[in-house]
Formats: sequence, C-alpha cells, structure tokens
Amino acid sequence: MFAVVKIAGQQFRVQKDQTLFVPHVDGNAGDKVEFAEVLLVDTDGTLSVGKDVKAVIKAEIVSHVQGNKVIAFKMKRRKGFRKKHGHRTHYTKIKINEIA
Repeated sequence: MFAVVKIAGQQFRVQKDQTLFVPHVDGNAGDKVEFAEVLLVDTDGTLSVGKDVKAVIKAEIVSHVQGNKVIAFKMKRRKGFRKKHGHRTHYTKIKINEIA
C-alpha cells in the first residue's frame, strides 16, 4: 500500500514505516502530525484518485536538519563586482506511521 501526499507544497510517494526528508514542518521532535491532502492511494492494486480518496497520513517528526550549503556567486568581469551568498535549507525528517 502506498500513497501520494502533498506536504508543504511538494508531492511525495510514501509507504508505511518509511522515513523521508520534507521541507520544514512546524513541531518538535517526537510530535505526531497528520497530512490530509492525499492525492492518490493504492490499496492492493486498487487506485483511488482525487475526491474518492478518504485517507489520512499519520507521521511522527524524528528531527529537524539542515541541507547542504548552496552558494550563489555573481561576478561581472573587468568591473571588480563580486557577490557571494550562501544558504542552507531547513528540512524535517519524518517517519510515516500509518496510512488510514
């Protein structure tokens, strides 16, 4: 059984007992969260899509982490213009407990 769920504006294919990194979700480590925006559910070969889906994804927040550093460097040749910015995106590691 798997489902496609929309979390923080992105779509993820999830299964029971799976851990994945999603864009930052509010809450502390150990908190239980539910995702109601389920787009597709496959139950033993039977697909439910759109308004037919009556499932809710129940998950647990494992931890909050930061991604790798991304550097944006701009330069204009012969002008002496250099600009360097960097950032690390915040992610939340969650574990899928149940697709109900």
